Amino acid sequence: MSGAFQAPRGIPDYFPPNSADFRKVRDTLTDAARRAGYGHIELPIFEDTALFARGVGESTDVVSKEMYTFNDRGDRSVTLRPEGTAGVVRAVIQHGLDRGQLPVKVCYAGPFFRYEKPQTGRYRQLQQVGVEAIGVDDPALDAEVVAVADEGYKRLGLSGYRLEITSLGDDASRPRYREALQDFLFKLDLDEATRKRAEINPLRVLDDKRPEIKEATANAPLLIDYLSDEAKAHFDLVLANLDRLGVAYEINPRLVRGLDYYTKTTFEFVHDGLGAQSGIGGGGRYDGLMRQLGAKQDLSGIGFGIGVDRTMLALEAEGVAGTQAARCQVFGVPLGADAKAELVGVAGALRAAGLSVDLAYGDRGLKGAMKAADRSGARLALVLGENELAERQVEVKDLSNGEQHRISLDDVVVEVTRLLG
Repeated sequence: MSGAFQAPRGIPDYFPPNSADFRKVRDTLTDAARRAGYGHIELPIFEDTALFARGVGESTDVVSKEMYTFNDRGDRSVTLRPEGTAGVVRAVIQHGLDRGQLPVKVCYAGPFFRYEKPQTGRYRQLQQVGVEAIGVDDPALDAEVVAVADEGYKRLGLSGYRLEITSLGDDASRPRYREALQDFLFKLDLDEATRKRAEINPLRVLDDKRPEIKEATANAPLLIDYLSDEAKAHFDLVLANLDRLGVAYEINPRLVRGLDYYTKTTFEFVHDGLGAQSGIGGGGRYDGLMRQLGAKQDLSGIGFGIGVDRTMLALEAEGVAGTQAARCQVFGVPLGADAKAELVGVAGALRAAGLSVDLAYGDRGLKGAMKAADRSGARLALVLGENELAERQVEVKDLSNGEQHRISLDDVVVEVTRLLG
């Protein structure tokens, strides 16, 4: 490390060429959502702290341990967003989107913030792509949301992942299961904090990552065995629709997500090539969250969040990442001040025609400028010296095969566009 300042711990920088991979992952995932009719929504970076406390759940690790919370100059408690769903639901309620065409289908992308112990795949600023579909309780919609994520991974070329799915039941399922789970947990020798969590929300104990708790709860009752007839029928239809969509899945009855609002369909995409941080995306249905956040009508919703950072690591583990996309299509090599002045105008004309163009700036010689052209990934180099300029010609070199010839400076836009085809 060098320099007086470093990025805050646990917050990665993305710069070329990795930033090209970052954009490809983000854009491919959001494009999969747009293909299914999801429009873009832009959310605030921070919200009222109470939004997350009420929406995500005060007993969750996210709210109790991981949020970046502070008072602003108006002494209002605000929090850097740790997840996307609560903000989307707030926007839907605030702007009356739930009074329009349903379901409301939106996708988003951007940074989220959690104060966690930094390690590979676990960052304090995490990049995420998410979708939300709000207003319709339909198993076919659940399947569509899952399939959108699956399609995004496939378009990226990812193959070594699996989809784990279960149902967390409905209001008719939860009371019986809660009672059975608490009976089981209270018989264990739990520490005081874990026992308190079992009293408030016993499902959170099953989400505990500590090995000793995982071992102690290995034989805990399964919620899927306590599903109401309605919840079971809903889950069966979700699976049937996933079959129709060609989405492979594994039923994992022990799957518990880290947020309190999930009901019914719950899922996670897992990649074993990432070790402990194997979850690369996941989500589920959230019936009741709208009412909980102040809506007049209690509309259901379903969504997911995909970690862009972890997806990049998964691609790297499979040897798929590292596209190193070209920075530009054309690279100008001026030899002398007059040639540079001419190529500045040529570059502007080519950019106006829709091409990406860079120049060798500074006082580089031919050898250094051509090395820069090679590193840029450009297909064509335009070499302009005094002789060429006097003849109103420019040397065009195809960097992919070494072929070169001259063209007229007056025809450069037409000819370069044709050569790039």
